[in-house]
Amino acid sequence: MGFSAIDYEGELFSCFAFHAALVILKVLLMVPLTARQRFAKAVFSNAEDARLHPKGKVSLVDPDVERVRRAHLNDLENIPFFVLIGWFYLMTNPSLVIAKNMFRLFTVCRYLHTFVYAVVPLPQPARGIAFFGAFLVIVVMTVSVLLAAF
Repeated sequence: MGFSAIDYEGELFSCFAFHAALVILKVLLMVPLTARQRFAKAVFSNAEDARLHPKGKVSLVDPDVERVRRAHLNDLENIPFFVLIGWFYLMTNPSLVIAKNMFRLFTVCRYLHTFVYAVVPLPQPARGIAFFGAFLVIVVMTVSVLLAAF
């Protein structure tokens, strides 16, 4: 199969860049979401931060704060791999329709994952479906890159 040069002016690169930016923005939005949760619960991880709130206390075990932090950590464990393997995937000359839909699926799944995990927690399998939808996209792109390399 092999690799080809990325058409940086093409529709596929534009779509990938758009979705990569959306999921990177999503990771960045987790910072104020975590801060909001900390201030709402008056629970902080450091004494100097707790002093900023009249009822502030130091705790590393608040379940609501930890839920948002775990969602953020999950983003950090998945989104960089999407951006990296997506870049290589663009060099495999993929089908425009399939690639665009995979980028869309990943983005929607990651936003849904955060929504059902940290914003409005829903019971499983909502989070699992969102997680594995995005995970499947990374696996398919990774296998495509491996196949193109050999």
